[in-house]
Amino acid sequence: MSRKPTSATKSTGTPPKRAPRARKTRANASRTNKPRSRTPSPPPPTWDEKFIKWLIPWRVELLGLLLLVAAVVTMLSLLGLFGWLAGWARLLRQLAGWGAFPLTLSLAVSGLHIMLRKVERPYTIHPGQIVGFELLLLATLPLSHLLSRGNLASAYQGRAGGLIGWALAEPLVAWLGPFLSSLLILSLLVWGIALLARVRGEQIIAWLQLATERLTQWAEEMEQMPIEATPTPPTPTPRPTEELIVISEAALPPARPVRRPAHLPPLTLLHKGSTITLSKTEIERKKQLIEQCLADFGLPAAVTEIRRGPAVTQFGVQPGYIERTGLDGQPHMQKVRVGQISALQRDLALALAAPRLRIQAPVPGRGIVGIEVPNADTSVVRLRDVIESEPFRKLRMPLAVGLGWDVTGAPVVTDLAKLPHLLIAGTTGSGKSVCLNAIITCLVFNNSPEQLQLVMIDPKKVELIRFNGLPHLLGQVEVEAERVIGVLQWLTAEMDRRYQMFTAVGARNIADYNRIIQSSHPETNQLPYMVIFVDELADLIITYPADVERTLCRLAQMARATGMHLVVATQRPSTDVITGLIKANFPARASFAVTSGIDSRVILDTMGAEQLVGKGDMLFLPPDASAPLRVQSCFVTDGEIEAVVGYWQTALGTVANGQEAADEPAASSQSAPWEGLIARQSLIDDTDDMIEQAVALAQKYDAISASLLQRRLRIGYPRAARLMEALYEMGMVEDPKEGGRTRRTYVSEEDGDPIDEYLENDT
Repeated sequence: MSRKPTSATKSTGTPPKRAPRARKTRANASRTNKPRSRTPSPPPPTWDEKFIKWLIPWRVELLGLLLLVAAVVTMLSLLGLFGWLAGWARLLRQLAGWGAFPLTLSLAVSGLHIMLRKVERPYTIHPGQIVGFELLLLATLPLSHLLSRGNLASAYQGRAGGLIGWALAEPLVAWLGPFLSSLLILSLLVWGIALLARVRGEQIIAWLQLATERLTQWAEEMEQMPIEATPTPPTPTPRPTEELIVISEAALPPARPVRRPAHLPPLTLLHKGSTITLSKTEIERKKQLIEQCLADFGLPAAVTEIRRGPAVTQFGVQPGYIERTGLDGQPHMQKVRVGQISALQRDLALALAAPRLRIQAPVPGRGIVGIEVPNADTSVVRLRDVIESEPFRKLRMPLAVGLGWDVTGAPVVTDLAKLPHLLIAGTTGSGKSVCLNAIITCLVFNNSPEQLQLVMIDPKKVELIRFNGLPHLLGQVEVEAERVIGVLQWLTAEMDRRYQMFTAVGARNIADYNRIIQSSHPETNQLPYMVIFVDELADLIITYPADVERTLCRLAQMARATGMHLVVATQRPSTDVITGLIKANFPARASFAVTSGIDSRVILDTMGAEQLVGKGDMLFLPPDASAPLRVQSCFVTDGEIEAVVGYWQTALGTVANGQEAADEPAASSQSAPWEGLIARQSLIDDTDDMIEQAVALAQKYDAISASLLQRRLRIGYPRAARLMEALYEMGMVEDPKEGGRTRRTYVSEEDGDPIDEYLENDT
């Protein structure tokens, strides 16, 4: 249906415009019905909001400023200008040593770089340069530790590369050895320098190619030289291949020269040893005798290893198999038991014509049974050879001790601080006194008197007296048994005094105390280590059983942390001398030849020491070992001991003469520090054990009498009269009066110890 056009449409032909119609919405309706309200304007920002709004764009630059300020303050504290930051500076030095300065400088550079973030910098830093700087620092810290030949104690003191340098250097040296570890550190050093200098890999390859061309040209020029001018090296003769592994001390690599500090004695004061090789004919003969003896008893076995030591040769026997018939009637192979070989000890000794033979079944760490046969000719082990060895050089501890060589000719060294006390036993003439001399010589050979002090007790009066005059020695070698109790009591008091010193600075042991003292008071002398040597324990135990055992056990229990260590020797390893309490506090033991297996069990808790051949042959049982180690101990002559003692006396005299005025005389010329205690004990024994209490009463009262002593001390009149007479002889009371009246005293509580003053005046 079409719509009819209107007149307007007809006349114009276009439809008329319709006025827009207002559309009512709900919002308009509400806007028209409700009155219009004005929204309140926001409050003006406060000053802190304005500061935060201004600060937000500069937050990164402020972080850089904080880093720069922290670096500057740290650098000044490292230089010792800020005392209140001494702890922070000491921590940085302990961690990185001299590396604390470049680390602090890098922190300052980083802060400055961040501050210049919105400024056009005149430089560019490549990420590879940062990596190169880190590699350079990580390489120089362990390298400086190795070059300074430091240890953990020096690292704690902030020397060389600090703890970081020690932690990076020591595992590398222990794992790769000195040469490979040094090569790895140098390669990292070169790599870091290349990255820091932004040297490209193409340039390095070009340099290597140039060096190769130069070397090739030099080789061609050498080939064109006349034949007469080129010496021909001798062609080595090929050695026949041996199926048997023979290891002897002659096959060990030669020791490298040892660099020693200038203030220590030179190695030329000690003698070098000589080795005695075992002939191939003798090796083959004993090998066949062992195999034949075992085969005669129906035990097939083969000797697969031979290790030649200074005193004994160890034949490593590999047990074979025996054909047995099982319960099912079928034959099967059964391995020879280790106990069957051990039961033939006497038969093997008879076959080999050996005076004593020891079987170690099995050898720890190796799948063999060790048959140790004494050598016809014994090699003398010298202390110099052990000191020059690589294991002793790697130990680097103040109390490092060279014990000798094992059955393979390898050096055996230990740290006396880790034992921490050593108990030595052996019959007369077995070598225990020679071992003590070697330990003492090794200690004084590598430590100055400021680092080590020695106390020696020798009831036999002939073994240790050659060390008299040594500057390391406190007083003289004590040879009187009645003075030993006073020495041990003084050592106990010294141990308590050291613990009080540790408590005052918050240290746990002597290493921590020396580190704290060195960092806080560099001018103060460090606390020295102290080693106490007792040559004959049995004589002291028999004479004073209760006092000696009590003081020794207390020292062994508590003196380790104070740097005091005991080395005790005895020729009677019986239960009445080496009691259970002493054994519990001496975890490290060394046994020379003993008379019976019972004595071996007392000292080592196992058999075997009765089979030793003597002359320095010993079994050493460290605290962390499961089985004892057979060692030929070092031999030190009297001439070597006199040379070392004379060197230290001359060196100490040279230092004293070089000064304008000597502060104090040599340590050997001073009286022993326990002389006062011994004199006091002697006075008490000569007078009365209550004399100290009587002196205390004389200090407390202005006048005393015998009756006063009776009442206060609860004693009888005769004893009180004797005490009054002793006080009069010591000059502490006036002259006697008639009728037993009171007598005026001459001492008071403000005075010191009157007994010590009397002993000093009497001396």
